Amino acid sequence: MGYVLGIDVGSGFSKAVLFEKGAEVSRAVMPSGGSYADTAQKIVAAVLREADLTKTNISRAIATGYGASAVDFADRTITDISCHAAGIHHLYPTVRTVVDIGSQFTRAMRLDGGGRVTNFVQNEKCAGGSGKFLQVIARILHIELEEISALSLTSTRPVDFTTGCAVFAESEAVSRISEGATPADIVAGVHKAMAAKIVNLIIRLGLEEDCAVTGGGAKDIGLVRTVEAELGVSVLVPEEPQLSAALGAALSGM
Repeated sequence: MGYVLGIDVGSGFSKAVLFEKGAEVSRAVMPSGGSYADTAQKIVAAVLREADLTKTNISRAIATGYGASAVDFADRTITDISCHAAGIHHLYPTVRTVVDIGSQFTRAMRLDGGGRVTNFVQNEKCAGGSGKFLQVIARILHIELEEISALSLTSTRPVDFTTGCAVFAESEAVSRISEGATPADIVAGVHKAMAAKIVNLIIRLGLEEDCAVTGGGAKDIGLVRTVEAELGVSVLVPEEPQLSAALGAALSGM
């Protein structure tokens, strides 16, 4: 078999991984934008450009994610839950609990020893436990989303949010700012509110170690540390946590 492409078209970001002979050749991450079909074409072009290849070199393409149906060149599609599991199992074979913190949804999954999903739970329609919450707060504080990650670690008095809803938390954050709360304390409070929802999902599922966190939310070190504190255990985070589903898709294609 030649090169295998795994492409994960998420609601917020799209990711792609190119594999050959069981080894990663190239990778790419970019915002999904308004057209999933156009983004799929762009991200494939990016991974091929990095590897100095063309589409003719791809022997198989596997799509997953929210916009997988828009990848009209894919040989088949696979659920992103299965792909997250396959990707994490490849990286960390001892993991039995996976938490995926995406742009719109957060899910907790239980894996068996072979990396197959045996159970999973997902947050409700509310975005309070997902990356959308962080995007809302970053906009209110007039900071880049990437700045949020370490900001909460400097907090001395985390704000207590009375709501876990991203919509109502927006107005509450504005009120806290007017009361003199610092950006660091507001972000730390957001992390606490998000962590409470995430940990609740894990409790519903039943925690079994090792535990790993994936998705864009896993790049927020402040959120990860808060989840660890709430859980009382350390969690594993891949070097590029947004790529786990794309990685799993590529592995499934092999």
